[in-house]
Amino acid sequence: MDSGIFVFFLPVILAFMMMGLGLELTVKDFLRVGRYPKAIFIALFCQLIVLVGIAFFICTVLQLEPLLSVGVMLLAASPGGPTANLVSYIFKGDVALNLTLTALNSLITTFTLPFIVNLSLLYFLSADTTIGMPVAKIAQVFLIVFIPVCLGMLIRHHFPKIARQWNKPMRMLSILFLTSIFIYALFQERSNVILYFIDVGIAMGLFCFSSLFIGYLIPHLAGIPERQARACTFEIGIHNTAVSLTIALSVLSNTTIAIPAGVYSIYMYIFAIGFGLFLTRKENGSLAISQTKQAK
Repeated sequence: MDSGIFVFFLPVILAFMMMGLGLELTVKDFLRVGRYPKAIFIALFCQLIVLVGIAFFICTVLQLEPLLSVGVMLLAASPGGPTANLVSYIFKGDVALNLTLTALNSLITTFTLPFIVNLSLLYFLSADTTIGMPVAKIAQVFLIVFIPVCLGMLIRHHFPKIARQWNKPMRMLSILFLTSIFIYALFQERSNVILYFIDVGIAMGLFCFSSLFIGYLIPHLAGIPERQARACTFEIGIHNTAVSLTIALSVLSNTTIAIPAGVYSIYMYIFAIGFGLFLTRKENGSLAISQTKQAK
C-alpha cells in the first residue's frame, strides 16, 4: 500500500472529510464534553490498559511467533486515528468526544507507546532495542484532523445555510471514502492477503471484535449516554494503523512486525461498519417499539 498517488491524496481526501465532520460541530459541543469526564476516563482506560492486556493475552494463548507478537502489541499501543472520527460521524456518535479522545490519546501514547513496544521487544525477542515515538506522524494526525475540523466549524458559524446543505452530501462522501479505502487496500495486497491471514488472521479478528465489543459494553454498563458510548466504541476499536506501520517499517525496519497492523486495517473497516449498522438497526428497533407503545 505504498502507491505514491495514494500516499499523496489520502491525507488530502481525509482532511476534506474531516472538514465535513466539522460542519456538524459547534464550540458548545466541546464544552458539553466537559460534562462527561467519566466517558473520557473509561475510553482512555480501555485503550491504554484493557486493550494492551487483551493483546498480550491473545499473543500468549495463540502462541504467535515473537515478531508477530511484537506487531500485535505495537498495534494495541497505537492511538485512535482520524478514521474513528469519520465512522463515529457516519453512525451518529458524539464526534466532539471522539476528537477530544483522539487529541488526548495521541499525546499520552507519545510516552506509553515506546514503553509498551520496548517491553514487548524485551519479552518476546529478548532484544534491548529501544524506540522513540515518531513525532512527525503524531503532528500529521493533528494537522489532518483538527485544522480541517476547525475550518468546517468556521463555515458552520458564518454560513449556517451552506453547512446544512453540505451536511448530507459530506456524510455520503465519507461512506464512499471508507469503502474506497477498503477496496484499494485489498487490491494492493491481493497477492499477500491469504498468507497474512494465515499468520495472524485469527488473532486480529479476535482483537478487533474485542476492541469494539469492550468499547461499547464498558461505557454502556457505566451508564454513559448512547452517543458518547458509540464515540467510545469507534475510538477504542479503530486504531491508527498508519502509526503502527510507520514504526514497524521505518523505525524497527521489519515487515513481519507490520503484518498485524496491515491485517487489522482490513478487519477494522468490516467490523466497525458492521457494528455501526447493528447499532443503527437496534436504535431503529427501539424507536419502533416506543412508537408502538405510544400508539396503544
